[in-house]
Amino acid sequence: MIWNGLGAVTCRAYGPCRYGDSMDKPTTALLTDHYELTMVASALRSGIAERRAVFEVFARRLPEGRAYGVMAGIDRMIDAARRFRFDEASVSHLVDTGVVEEGPMADWLRAYRFTGDMTGYTEGELFFPYSPVVTVAGTFAECVVLETVVLSVLNHDCAVASAAARMVDAAGGKRLIEGGSRRTDPQAAVAAARACHVGGFDTTSNLEAGRRHGIPTGGTTAHAFVLAHADEKESFRAQKETLGTGSTYLVDTFDVLQGIRNAVEVVGPDIGAVRIDSGELLADSIAARNLLDQLGATGCRIVVSGDLDEFRVAELEAAHAPIDAYLVGTSLVTGSGHPTASMVYKLVSIADDDNPESELRAVGKLSPGKRTIGGRKGVQRTIGSDGNFKAEVLSVLPVELPDDCMSPQVALIRDGESVVDLTDPGVSRSRCAERRARLDPADRTPWPAHTPAIPTIWEGVEEPLSVAVVNGGAR
Repeated sequence: MIWNGLGAVTCRAYGPCRYGDSMDKPTTALLTDHYELTMVASALRSGIAERRAVFEVFARRLPEGRAYGVMAGIDRMIDAARRFRFDEASVSHLVDTGVVEEGPMADWLRAYRFTGDMTGYTEGELFFPYSPVVTVAGTFAECVVLETVVLSVLNHDCAVASAAARMVDAAGGKRLIEGGSRRTDPQAAVAAARACHVGGFDTTSNLEAGRRHGIPTGGTTAHAFVLAHADEKESFRAQKETLGTGSTYLVDTFDVLQGIRNAVEVVGPDIGAVRIDSGELLADSIAARNLLDQLGATGCRIVVSGDLDEFRVAELEAAHAPIDAYLVGTSLVTGSGHPTASMVYKLVSIADDDNPESELRAVGKLSPGKRTIGGRKGVQRTIGSDGNFKAEVLSVLPVELPDDCMSPQVALIRDGESVVDLTDPGVSRSRCAERRARLDPADRTPWPAHTPAIPTIWEGVEEPLSVAVVNGGAR
């Protein structure tokens, strides 16, 4: 039996469940906003629908006090784009409810499939203000209709992965368990479990995430199990007979120290772990460690839970609490106070006619506080002599940069077909860890020295005011 902080690992290796091609699953076409379709209908009338266009997804700023964001949800975004088809039932509903009219618009919906290209940051990559995390190229109509579903996926998953990575940074190598399924929608819980794993969490309590994505799962018992027995020892005895001595025993139902005595008496000194879910975790973990050692259970690990976030984990680590693993739930699946990554989806270039050879015209907003820079962005991340990241360099035109740069952009979709392999979240998890290792350690805490950790530099164009203010204020 492999200890994972909650019990036996039930999924030992990445082996995601494959349940058919995306087309075997329900359409995602109605997971969008009404105005997306009215824009397309108007574009068909004005003649811009089939003009080549480029949209970019980015966050104008990071949440306050954050040094970086973590990319996640690319797998769900690609899947949603491939399944974005208006079947006859969907079209009939839209016509019957007056959203669209029968005729050119309804016919366009029936024929719709995304045939364009997507380029972006792959899962586990870090992003900063204005990083073009996804670039969508195709006709205006086929790209604009994807806005809502793309943003709904990325804003959720990136927020969760970013919170998870901050907790990993705070935990100093301790084992981390995700247990937030009961705090969010059932399908969001599966997505959150995957995003947490990309951010660096070790295991999840969510069985569907284990089945679908091959993430290690684990779990033992809750307070209800203890309370359902005549006494605590009887519950521990039943757990031992079922899960063995190596599982994790919940000891805070009545009294932590007495719970430990009862657990060691029943299970023996080879007990795998105990979990404390309430009380003063620092004092209780110290007292628990001392008592376990006195009882001969020197190898017993201590797991804590109970409304944890990165700030509390960092405080416990700074106090050298004898804790071996943290179980985190609510703060993870809600982005630890920032439930959205604040991504936006903006048109940056469009052709002035239907000629596929025509050059694209750069377009951008001038709205105060929401300015966007027109033109498709290239990005290079500069690297210092110490191997750490130095800046996120964005440009519209080709620029000369040092050889020691990396490009976080990769091809995601070409001509409507996925060209990136995202089946193994473990690869994304490793990438996230490697990228964070290239940041200043002072920025890998809940109270980073710089926000963001590296500046966004614009080459060849005037930088948006919000970037100048954020970078100038932090440095």
